[in-house]
Amino acid sequence: MSDTTGSLRPALVTGDKTIADVTRDICAPMERRPTGLWWFAFSLSGTALLIGVAAVWYQIATGIGTWGLNRTVGWGFDITNFVFWVGIGHAGTLISAVLFLFRQKWRTAVNRSAEAMTLFAVMCAGIFPLIHMGRVWLAYWMIPYPNTRGSLWVNFKSPLMWDVFAISTYLLISALFWYVGLIPDLATIRDRSQPGLKKRVASFLSLGWNGSARTWNRYETVYMLLAGLATPLVFSVHTIVSMDFATSVIPGWHTTIFPPYFVAGAIFSGLAMVLTLMIIARKVMSLEDYVTPKHIERMCLLMLSMGCIVGLAYGTEFFMAAYSGNGYEQFVFKNRALGPFSWAYWTMVSCNVFVPQLLWFRRVRTTLPLVFVIAILVNVGMWFERFVIIVTSLHRDFLPSSWAHYIPTWVEIATLVGSFGLFFTCFLIFCRIAPAIAIAEVKGAAHLRKRESRQRAPGEKAA
Repeated sequence: MSDTTGSLRPALVTGDKTIADVTRDICAPMERRPTGLWWFAFSLSGTALLIGVAAVWYQIATGIGTWGLNRTVGWGFDITNFVFWVGIGHAGTLISAVLFLFRQKWRTAVNRSAEAMTLFAVMCAGIFPLIHMGRVWLAYWMIPYPNTRGSLWVNFKSPLMWDVFAISTYLLISALFWYVGLIPDLATIRDRSQPGLKKRVASFLSLGWNGSARTWNRYETVYMLLAGLATPLVFSVHTIVSMDFATSVIPGWHTTIFPPYFVAGAIFSGLAMVLTLMIIARKVMSLEDYVTPKHIERMCLLMLSMGCIVGLAYGTEFFMAAYSGNGYEQFVFKNRALGPFSWAYWTMVSCNVFVPQLLWFRRVRTTLPLVFVIAILVNVGMWFERFVIIVTSLHRDFLPSSWAHYIPTWVEIATLVGSFGLFFTCFLIFCRIAPAIAIAEVKGAAHLRKRESRQRAPGEKAA
């Protein structure tokens, strides 16, 4: 609906769409042939993915000596990328579960893609701890189960072990939440498909959905329960990831601010990635009437709030180091700002603190090219945040005689490129085989808008 209807509620769907229009428009990208732009994007992401596959194959066959790690810097690109991708996955659960519980109707246009993004990001994140183990074929040793290996057992006191449980739980609940929300739309695809494989698959996955009031009632109950179950995961998963650092005794890591700091940063980077994807998708798939500037603006406001929290965390770290009187802690933060990796630190601060402040201006929030650039810069800054935290706290050890520099090799860079290739390839395929926008939820928002418009008296003004 357009904003001229005089409703109290801002337009969530523009273009005066009927219910049939919503179904037809959202299903169109799945039913027509891929556009040239889609093939171009797919070829780029597929090429990046192949580069990453080749790099991972080479380092598994040769050993992790192909990385630029040394005796001082034992974590480099691998753990940096792991924390980065786990953070990217946080916005999906936030938008889907938390905003659903707070009855934020504007989430309906972006939650489906955000949920899918969560799954793909966690897939990318899971690659790096496996490679970091050195022997990928022994990854099942991380699973606590009765075995024949004698007294060998997982170390439940290790934060790395907590990561296994946290991320596997996060992936399972997120996938279940995404699938349950997809069931009504799968039934729509089933009803629109011609007899064949696509119809049979949609029929199987839609679980016999018939659209009755009883079915909807049970669906909404299950969806509400899953949203309530998924909400704590937004705060727990990256809190546990932060404990990989906070439970150590290394200056710069051993701090209680890491759990909330990591959670805010994860949501910050995840929102930036959702904005990046949705700005592209709305144009490529002709969904401008469903992902409107109103949606983009509200996402920007969320991202701005998280960016302010992240900036406060940066300042708090420096204040606590100075206030503590601990010479080691003070040296680490001075080294971050003025040492050999100061370029990475100031890139992080510029992208994560200064650039998002532009979002205070409504004209910036409603100018999509500017929002797109800001979202890209935020993700660049958040990657450098993880790099700065890890490398600058390690490359200057307690003993100056053990200090060492860190330079990533081509294998590490190619693996990073490959992870982005995997992410975007999965997302592009998802847009071709499933609705990128929740059809049933958008229909509800459009119907609510029409009902409010009809109930308003002809001469009544909006409040």
